Amino acid sequence: MSREDILPEERLPASLLTGFLGSGKTTLLSRLLRQPALAETAVIINEFGEIGLDHLLVENAPEQPVLLDSGCLCCTIRGDLIDTLRSLFRRRVKGGVPPFKRVVIESTGLADPAPILQTLMSDPLLADRFRLDGVIATVDAVNGMSQLDRHFESVKQAAVADRLVLTQTDLAEPATLAALQARLKALNPAAPQILARQGEVDGSRLFDAGLFNPALKTPDVQGWLRAEAYEAPRHDHDHGHDHGHEHGHTHEHGAQSASDRNRHDAHIRAFCLTAERPLDWERFTRFIETLIARDGDKLLRIKGVLNVAGFDTPVAVHGVQHLFHPPALLPAWPDAERRSRLVLIVKDLREEEIRQEFSPVTAN
Repeated sequence: MSREDILPEERLPASLLTGFLGSGKTTLLSRLLRQPALAETAVIINEFGEIGLDHLLVENAPEQPVLLDSGCLCCTIRGDLIDTLRSLFRRRVKGGVPPFKRVVIESTGLADPAPILQTLMSDPLLADRFRLDGVIATVDAVNGMSQLDRHFESVKQAAVADRLVLTQTDLAEPATLAALQARLKALNPAAPQILARQGEVDGSRLFDAGLFNPALKTPDVQGWLRAEAYEAPRHDHDHGHDHGHEHGHTHEHGAQSASDRNRHDAHIRAFCLTAERPLDWERFTRFIETLIARDGDKLLRIKGVLNVAGFDTPVAVHGVQHLFHPPALLPAWPDAERRSRLVLIVKDLREEEIRQEFSPVTAN
């Protein structure tokens, strides 16, 4: 890491729209494409037939991006996301498509978000041209509790999200909605919960969740980390108890009782490590490398802004499972806060053990 690793401002923001089957993801995207917030946006979906865009299509040439009457581009993932993004960017440079300023990638309902995030981080050409703006996950307010109980994919999608959109809220009983919101808050305390009414959401609330704030032309550390969300009491999650082993059973067949309902989210833990003193970079690197080598598949997402000894400005780190984006030296501290903050979302890992391993990395 050197002082030359400055966060590139010119990279295009890319957002991942995920959500379990039937959670209203495609309806949300269709509505969003009519809003000014998605003007000059390129949308990558799996199949045109999965989303009601027919009435929006202006032209549809085979193997070519579709131009929507909203001014957005839309294309399908044809085998490989890397090839799709590279091709789209080449056409943008050559003037073959309008100069879009944002990309939204819509995943399938059963998709694990990690591989898509890793694609944006690991491919050198993509990493130079796109930056992850955030993960948006839709959750069905009517059926969301049942889906979280039965399908770990839905839990993982919600756990790694930067924004949670609750759909069909107008059809859900108030008590059901309140219970779902409380559960999502425990699962992912940092993600704002945005209520969709008949599929409608203000698109401006979903984007610009990444580290770079395009309006201010500066890093948005507070908005990206939302570290304060982890400082509130988390009940039994605060005490380092391991909830990840006694709930390993599933209930794919038969009815569940309220007492033995499987809570897949019991496997998930979200917390924030902080350090008042500057970190020793070599010690921190050893800490992260050990964590990745031993538990990489259990590190759902890590985000951090660090005060590193020897540097006047903060260092940003971001990882998904075994893969970490190269650290970026930010241009300046955004405010008087100088603590190192490292947010972790993990599966079946003990918080207290990770805290103990992190404690020696501060500089002497």
